[in-house]
Amino acid sequence: MAPVYREDARPSRIGWQLPPFYWPFERDLIHPKEAELEERAIAWIDAFGLYPDATERAWGLATRSVDFTCRIIPYGDVEPMLLFAEWNYWAFATDDWQDSDAGAARTASVVDQGTRLIRTLEAPGSGLLPPGPHTAALEDLVARTRAMLTPFQLRRFTEGVRDWVFGAASQAANAERGVMPSLNDFAATRISVGGTRFLLTWCDVANGIDVPAEVLYSAPVQALTDAAGFIVACDNDLFSYNKDDHHEPREQNLLNVLARHHGCTPAEALAAASALRDRAVTLFVRLRERLARGADEQLGRYLISLEHWIAGDTEYHNRAPRYASPRNRNVLPVEGASYGITWSDTPSDPSVEPLPIPALAWWWQQLDDASR
Repeated sequence: MAPVYREDARPSRIGWQLPPFYWPFERDLIHPKEAELEERAIAWIDAFGLYPDATERAWGLATRSVDFTCRIIPYGDVEPMLLFAEWNYWAFATDDWQDSDAGAARTASVVDQGTRLIRTLEAPGSGLLPPGPHTAALEDLVARTRAMLTPFQLRRFTEGVRDWVFGAASQAANAERGVMPSLNDFAATRISVGGTRFLLTWCDVANGIDVPAEVLYSAPVQALTDAAGFIVACDNDLFSYNKDDHHEPREQNLLNVLARHHGCTPAEALAAASALRDRAVTLFVRLRERLARGADEQLGRYLISLEHWIAGDTEYHNRAPRYASPRNRNVLPVEGASYGITWSDTPSDPSVEPLPIPALAWWWQQLDDASR
């Protein structure tokens, strides 16, 4: 079926050809049980009536949360992957609710909803959310999550959700005040906005990874984790720009932040975004290699998992209809839509010096610590 475009669609500010992606990773990894997981996840969505009509269901499925899960966890256990994919479908619906909220109470709404969500995770049955399909689906996810995860994993997951809500509230506060954050302020919170810690707990659970807390939370490992989250966030901002460019004031996206920082257009900021992203990738590769030299089996597997996350996330975004045929331009998702991205063996910015962003500069300081 040919795409049906919205009559109010505007021309893209940045176009549809993204700069080549510096790619020192494996490509095209995907879990062999993707079709089975997709069928089961959709059955779960329909059982709870998560979407009110066929159009909303089509856009919900266009998030391709199973494809995302199967690309970032290409060798994981099926049951945790299914639960994680369902969490993603639910989280995408929540994210879209945040994006569609408006008015003076927006930040208060995000904080209020987030607080109730976190407490529901920590104390099921607290009765803090209104009845309905969304709450029923959440209660099912919470019950199954608490049954599957160890107490430490559950605490990590809950803290990850809290971090995600913190990021969403910070972003909402900026929007409510009409503030486009500085590059440093943006970088400091972007990893939280992207749900890094929400996601990584599930990668570890599905992959059977159990890194001791004193190692997982050491400065070099956390720097590598944050770098991975930031790279994924940069890629997300490139792929999602056209999806959100109808918002006024403009979305707190890397390209809009860089446009303000450099005094240029978002299209002109593409090269700067690519350079920033590629320098973070170079740091990630160097720090990962140094950590791997003294890593035991569990840490070694964690390092590989972070690489799978970066690689799988980029390939997912390239072909997910949510991004490649966005709703602000299409009446329905377009099957087979793709950005058709290209790859590069070399970074667009070859510098190995720390990025001139104080909130991120500490990552480079860990290179020496990781070698000890």
